[in-house]
Amino acid sequence: MADNETIRTLTAMYLRRRLARITLRDFVRDGWRIVEPSTPYVHGWHIDAISDHLEAVTAGEIQRLVINVPPKHMKSLTVSVLWPGWVWTFAPEKRWLFASYALSLSKRDSVKCRRLIESPWYRERWGHQFSLTSDQNEKLRFENNRTGYRLATSVGGAATGEGGDFLVIDDGHNANEVESDTTREGVSEWFDSTMSTRLNDPKSGAMVVVMQRLHERDLSGHLLSQGGWEHLCLPAEYEPSPQVSVTKIGWSDPRTEPGELLWPERFGADEIAALKRSLGSYRAAGQLQQRPSPSEGGIFKRHWWRFWHYPDKSLPPVHVRLEDGAIYQCPCVPLPEKFDEQIQSWDMAFKDTKSSDFVVGQAWAKREANRFLLAQKRDRLSFPKTCDAVLAMSEEFPGTTAKLVEDKANGSAVLSTLQSVVEGLIAIEPEGGKEARAHAVSPQVESGNVYLPHPSIAPWIDSFINECAAFPNGANDDQVDSMTQALQRMRTVKPAVIVSPAAMPRVSKWGQAGTQNYDY
Repeated sequence: MADNETIRTLTAMYLRRRLARITLRDFVRDGWRIVEPSTPYVHGWHIDAISDHLEAVTAGEIQRLVINVPPKHMKSLTVSVLWPGWVWTFAPEKRWLFASYALSLSKRDSVKCRRLIESPWYRERWGHQFSLTSDQNEKLRFENNRTGYRLATSVGGAATGEGGDFLVIDDGHNANEVESDTTREGVSEWFDSTMSTRLNDPKSGAMVVVMQRLHERDLSGHLLSQGGWEHLCLPAEYEPSPQVSVTKIGWSDPRTEPGELLWPERFGADEIAALKRSLGSYRAAGQLQQRPSPSEGGIFKRHWWRFWHYPDKSLPPVHVRLEDGAIYQCPCVPLPEKFDEQIQSWDMAFKDTKSSDFVVGQAWAKREANRFLLAQKRDRLSFPKTCDAVLAMSEEFPGTTAKLVEDKANGSAVLSTLQSVVEGLIAIEPEGGKEARAHAVSPQVESGNVYLPHPSIAPWIDSFINECAAFPNGANDDQVDSMTQALQRMRTVKPAVIVSPAAMPRVSKWGQAGTQNYDY
């Protein structure tokens, strides 16, 4: 007859088996020592949050899930290694298709998952459920005798003829290549045209994308903009939001204090500070905060801008909240009575569709060291309407001496069509990349020499500032392109004549509808 100690041991073993079978949370804790035997397990509540959402995916409560979490926070081990191992303890017939930006990453997690399943710990508990087949037991693909399999590939790689009950993208982007529009958008196109079609049963199958944010138009941003995806967002430092995000299973971020850390047991204040220094503000905003542009702005900080108002009506300063919580007041000054120069700057679109880039035309003026944005036209326009917009702005601002048109997209055709009708049209061939041009003119903004119309005069200025703050990681950059083109021109050209400014309408026909919240 078994002694009491043996009974207690067997009882404890039985309970642990039952817990590991019932919840992914406990399976992760128990399975950790198998896949990472030399590293002590350090628990964090975010691991439970990820586990609970994956359980909801397994149960069919969530079919489309995006998880954004900082690097080194157990995302791959939880999602790509332990989750499929847990599901096979009760549903070994399930089929899995995993992809990462590099085949080596997919292979790494596939090997760890196989090692977990073949471990004595796993076989002792669930060996009766299934066994791996000997004829298909490789690093990138292994099958079991219950028709289930786990297949690993790379983004854009082979195995596109295979299907799965669960499709998982774990780090679909290489952080060093995501700035390339072609490479970044190629990932989204591959997902839309290939990976998303590989569900064995579109009605019951599930797709999970787990990654750190790298760009506003990365795969996460692309999918979330489509709608229909549940979003589990876990920033390294808590940032309060007036709209608390609650996921489908009723989860919300449990933190309440600004700056409260996600996993302080492993990444404390010193470690996060070191990561911020090494990553820089752009990458830290995306990879750590899951907000792919610094809240205060990147190349163009929000508090650098100055504002102008009409001479006969004084307006209050614009308030900007800095990252440390302090409030900065951006001055607002009267518009000068005379300018040294007025110019227009145009950034043209390639085509007239609902998804095409915007046509942007800006009227700028210079007075000594200061530059003033007077008005802006921004819209998706056909070629004839683009020509009409250039004509209309030229009529509204007759003092314009130069009208800069970037010689690409529809710009070349506009130049050819209007050259004999509108004086001062100048074809511009941009030098260097967009970021290089932005860095070249950013000292003008930082020094307080660039003035925008007060938001009460031009509601569209909110969109302008947001785009500049998000650049180069934002969804659009047409306003930035037009601005950098104008500021570069006014930095290098010094006309000797003084011209009077055009009469400024109180309600410009160039304004667009926008928010009335002037605090940035």
